[in-house]
Amino acid sequence: MARNPANDSPLAPVTLAVGQEDLLLDRAVREVVAAARAADADTDVRDLNPEQLQPGTLAELTSPSLFAERKVVVVRNAQDLSADTIKDVKAYLGAPAEEITLVLLHAGAAKGKGLLDAARKAGAREVACPKMTKPADRLAFTRGEFRTLGRSATPEACQALVDAIGSDLRELASAVTQLVADVEGTIDEAVVGRYYTGRAEASSFTVADRAVEGRTAEALEALRWSMATGVAPVLITSALAQGVRAIGKLSSARGGRPADLARELGMPPWKIDRVRQQMRGWTPDGVAAALLAVAEADAGVKGGGDDPEYALEKAVVAIARAARSRGRG
Repeated sequence: MARNPANDSPLAPVTLAVGQEDLLLDRAVREVVAAARAADADTDVRDLNPEQLQPGTLAELTSPSLFAERKVVVVRNAQDLSADTIKDVKAYLGAPAEEITLVLLHAGAAKGKGLLDAARKAGAREVACPKMTKPADRLAFTRGEFRTLGRSATPEACQALVDAIGSDLRELASAVTQLVADVEGTIDEAVVGRYYTGRAEASSFTVADRAVEGRTAEALEALRWSMATGVAPVLITSALAQGVRAIGKLSSARGGRPADLARELGMPPWKIDRVRQQMRGWTPDGVAAALLAVAEADAGVKGGGDDPEYALEKAVVAIARAARSRGRG
């Protein structure tokens, strides 16, 4: 099918993100939202699941506004829309509204294929978001992440990172970002080995997850294994900080659906569900105490103390204790 070059812009009237890789789907949405807000800082973003997009809802969201505001309407899991709502979407595709960008996230399978075909026929800008099940695909993804961040990494370094991290694209992307932030010059296999040897078995995020869940013994065991296999202490303090901050952000947020909270807090919906499970037992005082413990550990591993491992152990114990603060007298 011929493509309209104008529709290669993130501000094309309709963007179709096809696939089942959550990281890539989220990035497709973020790209459109960022472009819209660059054009108009007051852009209104509506992020909807199939249950929220009932017949007639799309017409309401895309009706002309007195203030002519720019709007982005995101429809997740579009393959699960009801038949009547699919009719509404197909009708809209034939005459999209000005100043409005519709983003359809579709799994790409047989379910809802009529909507997929209709969006393509209408000339929607398409973004591929396939699950990366093959090691070669994850390797290409890793190389692309380094290129996007403007840094060089040897082929051996990229392969070592994929071998260490495994199949989780979010963790691969996070690892690339961390290496780029911490390491100057070309990133080689020795650097990856220093940071991520044993990473698949004992991730810094595993240490953080066990700590914020209040599972002291398991967190300490994961910490000691991480240190023994060469995971950099700074990665562990970073993961601990992220874990505690996520607890604090979600505990102070308004209630709502994961998609709504994700938009408000800047977290992906899958993380909202995980943090909700982890935050039982936490109090505001517990969050404050845990953040202080992380700050002290961070100073300890960056030269402020003689024993980085001891600094991390103290932090893990303090965080796990804070995770059980609710209900203690």
